[in-house]
Amino acid sequence: MLLVGSNVGIGKSIVAHVPVPLLALLRFVIALAVLWPLLRWSKMKRVARGEWINLFLQAFFGTFGFTLLMLNGVARTSAVAAGVITSTIPAVVAIFAWLFLKEKPGARALASIGLAIAGVLVINVAQTGSAGDTGASSLPGNLMVLGAVCCESLYVILSRRLTQTLPAIDICAYTHAIGLLLMLPLGAGSLAGFEWTGVAWSTWALVLWYGLSASIFSFWLWMKGIRHVDGSLAGVFCAVLPVAAALYGIAFLDERPTLAHGIALACVVTGIALASLKARAARAVPGETGA
Repeated sequence: MLLVGSNVGIGKSIVAHVPVPLLALLRFVIALAVLWPLLRWSKMKRVARGEWINLFLQAFFGTFGFTLLMLNGVARTSAVAAGVITSTIPAVVAIFAWLFLKEKPGARALASIGLAIAGVLVINVAQTGSAGDTGASSLPGNLMVLGAVCCESLYVILSRRLTQTLPAIDICAYTHAIGLLLMLPLGAGSLAGFEWTGVAWSTWALVLWYGLSASIFSFWLWMKGIRHVDGSLAGVFCAVLPVAAALYGIAFLDERPTLAHGIALACVVTGIALASLKARAARAVPGETGA
């Protein structure tokens, strides 16, 4: 979660110098440079047609759509706001599971969803009501980041069934390969007139780190860690995401959190804790019913 949160700010730093479509394309190129050994035809031909359809949908929402919306969003809003909005992913997953999988949430989950919605509303209402161009330009960015959250949540919903039949690392490789194909037309179009030498080497180093961190490191660490801790405890660590994004924004982007950011962060973190501690409470009191 530290990597995911810091990637919000790193993405904002990069898009100040590199066009969003080009950065998105480079992310997939870097990821595939590492993951290509997994793309063996002998293994890929055993993937069923229905699984490929699911993989395409995951790639379209979770890699292609998420990357474009997130990068365009952070280019228009602060890393602090983007981090808070991104941390609502667990609540949005719960909403989508309710809508598409008919998994009715309990009282704690509903409270978590309500707090996440409240946090997002606080940020957007505060920015709409603020004076100056910064506030006005931030609202579209916030909405784009929220769209990225919805894309990532759909990815999670779609992956629930697929992880029962395919290894998680293979899903990562296949979705990034499809994402690269989807991003090629946009990325290639951004190459016209782009001056590679005009970008500092430090920015290219961030591009390399962003590609590896967003696609490889954070995925691998999460999958390794989730094997050794309870899902409820893993959920609590989602609260690290907005904190990491805020710290990066303050340290490297000269951002200054406002009272609205603090209130929104408190709402989202409280909601994450409520939803994540539900399973623990149920185990501590086995005979308890209701939520």
